[in-house]
Amino acid sequence: MREEMAQREAAELLRGHRKPRSPHGWGLLVALWLLAFYEPVVTEGHLRRKNLEFIFIRFSAWEFAGCDKLWAGLVTTLCHRIRQHFGALPLSVFHVLGSRPRFASGFSQREWILKKGTCLRLWGLLLVLGVGIGILLVALLVPGIKDHHALKVVGSAVASLSGSSLVLGALSILKNFMVSEKKKIERLTNSERFAGQLGFMSKIRGEVEVLVDFLAFMEVFERRRLRVVLEITGLDLCYPEKVAGVFNAMATLLSDANAPFIFLLAVDPSVIVPCLEQTGCMKGLADNGYLYLNRAVTLPFSIPEMGARSRLRSVEAAIQTREDLLYRIIAGNVAKSRGVPAAPGWKEADSEAVAWIHEAFRCLHDGADVLSRYLPENGANVRRIVNTIPITLRLLLHRSGASGILSPRAAAAWVVLADRWPCRLSWTLQCLEDAGQSLPAADSFGKSLWSIFRENAGELSALRQPLAKVLSLDADPELFQAFLARDFPFSAAEAREFLGVTVNLDHSIRHQMGLLRGMDRL
Repeated sequence: MREEMAQREAAELLRGHRKPRSPHGWGLLVALWLLAFYEPVVTEGHLRRKNLEFIFIRFSAWEFAGCDKLWAGLVTTLCHRIRQHFGALPLSVFHVLGSRPRFASGFSQREWILKKGTCLRLWGLLLVLGVGIGILLVALLVPGIKDHHALKVVGSAVASLSGSSLVLGALSILKNFMVSEKKKIERLTNSERFAGQLGFMSKIRGEVEVLVDFLAFMEVFERRRLRVVLEITGLDLCYPEKVAGVFNAMATLLSDANAPFIFLLAVDPSVIVPCLEQTGCMKGLADNGYLYLNRAVTLPFSIPEMGARSRLRSVEAAIQTREDLLYRIIAGNVAKSRGVPAAPGWKEADSEAVAWIHEAFRCLHDGADVLSRYLPENGANVRRIVNTIPITLRLLLHRSGASGILSPRAAAAWVVLADRWPCRLSWTLQCLEDAGQSLPAADSFGKSLWSIFRENAGELSALRQPLAKVLSLDADPELFQAFLARDFPFSAAEAREFLGVTVNLDHSIRHQMGLLRGMDRL
């Protein structure tokens, strides 16, 4: 979108159009002058303009999840960011003196028309103020007239009445300058007496309409189109009623056909749809959340499957956030150069752990390594894997040391296995534990994890109904088979070694499976 802005701006200048202007610096004085004394006009030339500016506003619903009205947080964020972008003074003056642009009659190219009524009222007030001050000065200074109290009263009354009108206008601008739209909405939201009335939404709508009119004014002033882009994220982390409130706020903001708003809604439909279906906004839509989304979203874009190169870039970005590893290396080099002695045994153990971690990350980031093919497409899952690998390797070295049986690559593969297939891995480990309790340890240690899962797959299929939610966490079952049967054939002994240091697997899943197996065998 930023590239599109730059390209359109350059193309508009090549066509010979006037250069856009900004409401900052000298442009601020011009904007205030036009706000006070001129009325903007939308001409045919303005409608033909192709250059535009996107005003990006990020709204994380999770940050406002604790408030009673999440949609009010969306509106206040919108007001606050627009006020920050253009400045508080132009918006305050617009509240008092500004007017919404009107469309030109015919093919007139005049974009600004003098406000004759405003000018006449201003000149009239100044004239009356001057007359009042003149009468007051005459009554106070001219000999022979100073004793006439009536003339003093008339002069002071005329001057004070005309001056008070100017002072009230200045105070209105100062009030809007000091009290932002965000504070106004927050006061309305906190007012229990007013929040329950029908006029509450009309007040909110009034504040939004002022913003829309102000943006229309700034379009004519800046000589380009303006679009406010609201990026809404974190909505799938909120309560169902909060989710419905944000959709209602979006509908309120988009109710005007000419509203300059674009919403980028980044959500997981599988999470949002059940939230919408639990609220009352589904009435009349047969309780179908997908139908509601289809009517609310005008341009659906489902992110396609991530390719191998994109996965490696995601892993690289997640690894670069591990500043602790970089810090340890730099600190170790500094200590080495200064000859600072390290604690006995700590330096060797820590350097060995860092070496293992870097080796594991190298395997993850190596496109030629088969492990990179099993990385998840979700960036959050990739970061979780990257954050888990150092902890797992440090615990593994602390428990057993570098015995040579397990390698950094194997540990990274185990972390990936626990993240991608938590249900199937938990089932396999539970079956391994039950088999170890009934058979000698040597008999179960020699088996592979895949053979144990295959022997007990039928029992897992019989319990798929009580384990449906846990099974939905797993990735592709065919990839699970390829992972354990071909690429990483972990043995039962290796699994027992890794189990003690596995921190990214919910062990309550395995305990639930143990209870279900015991009840099924009664």
